[in-house]
Amino acid sequence: MTIGALARASGVGIDAIRFYEREGLLPRPARRASGYRDYPLDTVRRLRFIRRAKALGFSLEEIGELLALSSDHEHGVEGIRQRAATRLRMIDERIAELQRVRQGLQALVGQCPGEGSPDRCPILQALGDEDSAPATLSSSLPERPSR
Repeated sequence: MTIGALARASGVGIDAIRFYEREGLLPRPARRASGYRDYPLDTVRRLRFIRRAKALGFSLEEIGELLALSSDHEHGVEGIRQRAATRLRMIDERIAELQRVRQGLQALVGQCPGEGSPDRCPILQALGDEDSAPATLSSSLPERPSR
């Protein structure tokens, strides 16, 4: 199967396929006499796996681990479950963080009259000066990165 046919069948772009090869997520394919890559049919399944794992938030490194574990008949399922549980915890933490940010922003929007002088805008005050933000908002705003 050519790289173009593989891309169409898997829903993954040609550049991504080449990238996954370089990253070791796909084995290097055999070459035809013409020099074109010749992919086995099971590569479609592997690329779909990669695409779906990315959609669930797994990093390329984690996807590589999942792929390696998928051929481990003794401990593979246990390792896959552990990695999925870890990903789920990270997603839950991110959701909680986003909910805090949402609450803080919602409070600021509710306090802003939407008119008047910018120096009286509670949104600008909270974003520009930590001391002027109401205490309840400071805890819900994301921390500034340290430099």
